[in-house]
Amino acid sequence: MNDTLAGWLQVLALVAALGLSYRPLGDYMARVLTTDRHGRAERLVYRAGGVNAGIDQTWPAYLRSLLAFSAVSVLFLYAFLRLQNHLPLSLGMKPVTTDQSFNTAASFVTNTNWQSYSGESTMGHLVQMAGLAVQNFVSAAVGIAVVAALIRGFTRKKTDRVGNFWVDLTRIVLRVLLPCAFVLAIVLVASGVVQNFHGIHDITTIAGGHQRLPGGPVASQEAIKQLGTNGGGFYNANSAHPFENPNALTNLIQIYLMLVIAFSLPRTFGTMVGDNRQGYAIVAVMALIWGASAAIVTANELHSVSSAVGHAAGAMMEGKETRFGIWASALFAVSTTLTSCGAVNSFHDSYTPGGGGMLIFNMMLGEIAPGGTGSGLYGILILALITVFVAGLMVGRTPEYLGKKLRGREMKFASLYILTTPALVLAGAGLAMAFPGERAAMLNSGPHGFSEVLYAFASAANNNGSAFAGLSVNTVWYNTALGVVMLVGRFLPMVFVLALAGSLAGQQHVPVTAGTLPTHRPQFVGLLTGVVLIVVGLTYFPALALGPLAEALH
Repeated sequence: MNDTLAGWLQVLALVAALGLSYRPLGDYMARVLTTDRHGRAERLVYRAGGVNAGIDQTWPAYLRSLLAFSAVSVLFLYAFLRLQNHLPLSLGMKPVTTDQSFNTAASFVTNTNWQSYSGESTMGHLVQMAGLAVQNFVSAAVGIAVVAALIRGFTRKKTDRVGNFWVDLTRIVLRVLLPCAFVLAIVLVASGVVQNFHGIHDITTIAGGHQRLPGGPVASQEAIKQLGTNGGGFYNANSAHPFENPNALTNLIQIYLMLVIAFSLPRTFGTMVGDNRQGYAIVAVMALIWGASAAIVTANELHSVSSAVGHAAGAMMEGKETRFGIWASALFAVSTTLTSCGAVNSFHDSYTPGGGGMLIFNMMLGEIAPGGTGSGLYGILILALITVFVAGLMVGRTPEYLGKKLRGREMKFASLYILTTPALVLAGAGLAMAFPGERAAMLNSGPHGFSEVLYAFASAANNNGSAFAGLSVNTVWYNTALGVVMLVGRFLPMVFVLALAGSLAGQQHVPVTAGTLPTHRPQFVGLLTGVVLIVVGLTYFPALALGPLAEALH
């Protein structure tokens, strides 16, 4: 079978699997988020935490609960990393340095999973399992909880209540993420992913040489790493490591896991608002952007042989696993940068200017196609509000979306949400380029070196976590700066989303009239796609012109 046919078959298999999952998983998550029944395990959690599950919270109370939980999580994980040499299963690992502990704690609590360390030589098994993997579950659940509150803002009227954070968090973890990850971890083990408590094994190779092989509980962390769009690898090579991603089947499974919840949440949205056509419109925009990005990156890597290595190989195989090739590597790279996952199975720094530039642009779009678990949906819903507002300006009437008027208050929250991430990316990259010591961390000079820095801050601010590589980020400045950017890039937008949810919930529903913009038709899909590309994407055009665009022209 030739590479082109194999590539098309895996794309079709992926699309079919996501299509089959869309309705059942989306409807199931809607039931989880709307039912009044509490399971026995959930009631035990509520009792232990002193939670009154029968009382909904106002948006400020919901936000305070979320921020308090996340702050405790950062402190807990930071202590875990600093004290790991005193913990069981530490494998003799030293305590992680203060700046790297802060960076890692901020990274995993914000669902970013940016890693400035080599996992197999820095973290013991207990820290990997009870520290990092636990945050993979709860950080993903926090994202879904926030979008659940926003959806309730559309469905409720004349109330100041948007749900109960502790109930949402508990249900999402126990009913969605935990059972799915358990089953998928078994699938990964059966497919060849490592799962044990071994330390370092010294072996003698067939040629008589010596090699050290690290074991560990990999499959259990790999399942939730991808399902929750976290992305932090057990090993430094992440999903390019054969113990994490041994073959083409596991590679396809991991891509599917990255996308399945985010692509199914529009169905949850449609079900909860009582109009599944709204979900179809949102998922159509996500699919259009994802498909276009996959086509652009794959075409660039197949045909833009801009180096001697590329000419010799017939395509840009530099930095890519021969086990996967161009098609699977490009598909993985596009999926990980359009979600907030950050897992990698190839070296993004080695991509062509066109392919690498598209990967940066994917994150700069706000990771809304389909985006992270929860964060992708609330991001594109904010853009849907902007789209309806723009359409309202064209016809001179107060815009409405799903029966709620979009007044000045709502548009201020939406605008602040849109402006937060670009401000962090551009300010962070600008500061890094202004300091000679931080410029020296770039492996390459010129436009490609700038692309490395721009990618790092785009990845941190959008809570992606993948790296362009070629940039020495394990320094006090980069660990601190990127850690701050990750925290602000995660939680400040959530403030605006929850404030918007509270503002919408307090309104009365307005009836649909002849002047109401239909938000379920192809016309709206095209308009929303245009707003995504123009309002969000072109914000970064000057920075992209200095990096990947300049490199491509050169």
